Amino acid sequence: MTVRTKLSAVTPRPVRRAVKLGIRAAYTLPTSRFRLLPSFLIIGAQRAGTTSLYRYLSKHPAVGPVVLTKGAHYFDTNYDKGLAWYRAHFPARWSGANTRRRFGVDRITGEGSPYYVFHPLAPFRIRETIPDVKLLLMLRDPVERAYSHYQHEKARGFEDLSFEEAIAREPERLAGERERIIADPTYLSFHHQHHSYLARGRYLEQLLVWRELFPPEQMMIIQTERFFTDPERGFAEVLAFLGLPPWRPPVFERYNARQYSSMRPDTRAWLQDYFRNLNEELEAYLGTNFGWGDRS
Repeated sequence: MTVRTKLSAVTPRPVRRAVKLGIRAAYTLPTSRFRLLPSFLIIGAQRAGTTSLYRYLSKHPAVGPVVLTKGAHYFDTNYDKGLAWYRAHFPARWSGANTRRRFGVDRITGEGSPYYVFHPLAPFRIRETIPDVKLLLMLRDPVERAYSHYQHEKARGFEDLSFEEAIAREPERLAGERERIIADPTYLSFHHQHHSYLARGRYLEQLLVWRELFPPEQMMIIQTERFFTDPERGFAEVLAFLGLPPWRPPVFERYNARQYSSMRPDTRAWLQDYFRNLNEELEAYLGTNFGWGDRS
C-alpha cells in the first residue's frame, strides 16, 4: 500500500474533497486554457472494473492522468461548472513534450466517470464538447453488478435498505427522475445516481443512445469477466484501440474491490430471470455471447 493510499484511507472523504478542490482552484484552474481535453473516456458501467482499467491506463508513459482524481463527473453532475473547470482536471499540453520523441505518439489524457453511460444528458454533452473522443464501456454480468453496486452504496452510507427491499423499491425511487433530469439539466437526482441497481444493468437501452451519437468504431465494449480472466491480453487490446504503444503495468491489481456476504440464492434466481431476455437482446445486437447467468 502506497503512502497516498494509506493517507486516503484514514482521511475523511469531505476533507479529501476539500483539499482537492483547494489545489485545483489555486493551481490548475488558472492554467485551464493550456490543458488537454480527454482523448478517451471510461463511461461505465459502475462496479464493472472501471477504476482498475483507469489506474492501468494512468500509469502508461504516454498517458497523462487526471489531476488528483479518477473522474471529473463533468458531463453528468458538474456540467454547470463550465469547460474551464473541466480542463483544470487534466495535464498541461507541455507536460508531455517528450512523448512523441520517446514513443512515437502524442501524449493523451482521459478520465473515468461510470455514471456517464447511464445519465440521460451525458452522451449529448460529450458529443457536443469532444465529438472525436474514444469511449470505453465495461459491461459486467448485471446480476453481479447490481449486488456490487448495492454493497458500494451501503458502505458509503447512501443505502439503508436490504438488497431485496432496495430492488423492490427501485421503480418507486426512480419514478420520474430521468424525465426531471432532462427537463431541468441542473437537477441532480440522488436516487437516479445511487439507487439504480436494476436500471443500470439494462445495458442495451443505454447503448442504443450512444450508438445514435457515436460510430461503433469510436466505442470499445469490454466484458469485465473476460478482461480480468486475462488482463494482459485485454489491456493490450485497449491500448491498440487508443493508438498507444504496447506496455503493461508491473501487476494487474484489482482496485476498489469490496468484500461482502453472498447474495441470497432466491434473490439471485429472481435477478437471473429478470435480466435473461435483456441479456439475450444485448448479445443479439452486438453479436457476442457474454455467457452471463443461468442459461438452463
